[in-house]
Amino acid sequence: MALITVSGEPGCRPEEVARLTAQRLGFELITDSRLRGMIAEEFGPDAILPDRAWPHLLASIVARLAREMHLVVATTGAEFLSQQFPHSLRVRITAPESRRLGTLMVDRRLDRPAAKQLLASLDADVRQERKRRFGRMTARGDEFDMVLNSSTLDTEKIASIIESAVASTGIVEMGLLSPAAEMQLQFQVRLQLAKHGIAPPGKVQLKGVAFGHPSEEIFANLLDFYRITWDYEPRSFPIQWDKDGKALEYFTPDFYLPEFDLYLELTTMKQAHVTKKNRKVKLLRTIYPHVNIQVFYQKDFQNLIFKHGLAERALQAK
Repeated sequence: MALITVSGEPGCRPEEVARLTAQRLGFELITDSRLRGMIAEEFGPDAILPDRAWPHLLASIVARLAREMHLVVATTGAEFLSQQFPHSLRVRITAPESRRLGTLMVDRRLDRPAAKQLLASLDADVRQERKRRFGRMTARGDEFDMVLNSSTLDTEKIASIIESAVASTGIVEMGLLSPAAEMQLQFQVRLQLAKHGIAPPGKVQLKGVAFGHPSEEIFANLLDFYRITWDYEPRSFPIQWDKDGKALEYFTPDFYLPEFDLYLELTTMKQAHVTKKNRKVKLLRTIYPHVNIQVFYQKDFQNLIFKHGLAERALQAK
């Protein structure tokens, strides 16, 4: 899919440029206000979403739309989408302060002192927003494919230049995002959102569980994303007894998925922990051959999602 990202300094009319560009190209326009509405629709209007989750939320929404249309995205930091969507053109609009002041005076019907005060406030807001969402206040020139000066080019000319650049790069001919590519991208995005404790409303499992390790909570959030019912440590299995038949050792799998009749034990990166868990799993399988249990890595969860068609089901439920 072709993705055009347009951002710029306050007083440079980047959203107007984006709108004209979308009209010329026949692309779908995504603005800040539309993004906020789509995020509220998916996660609820009262959802508390940390600023550092914004890039992942943006990528998730763009991936969903990119299966059906080419896009122009006009929002601060949209240029970072090129990491997930390589067929993109990143545009930044800039101008001297005097030009930006004049634009605000015309657009907002302000005198010069009021426009100067407003511009300083808008610039500060953009810097702080970038800092909260992306970790730094300013954009670098090498993060853009085109930097255009609105003091010498009006919005019509800028849109015309972008249109020509799109034609010369051939990104439209690359086609739309495939369903398989979206599912893969959504899985990675949802994993990142799960680390922030974010899942859509209407989750299968209510929270309030005291997890033993942060990775378990992340995994539970990811299960919630795909509407997979789960129980946390629902049963302990005796696996060692003394000579009198008293249980000496128990094994409590981390999760049980009723939909699959499957117990899951999550792993860590430390081999010593993996070896210990594998020993317990081997004992459990020997003693309880009817119990379905699996030692689970992240890649195993991804296989589960795609093997059983849950990713496609989740996409169709949007």
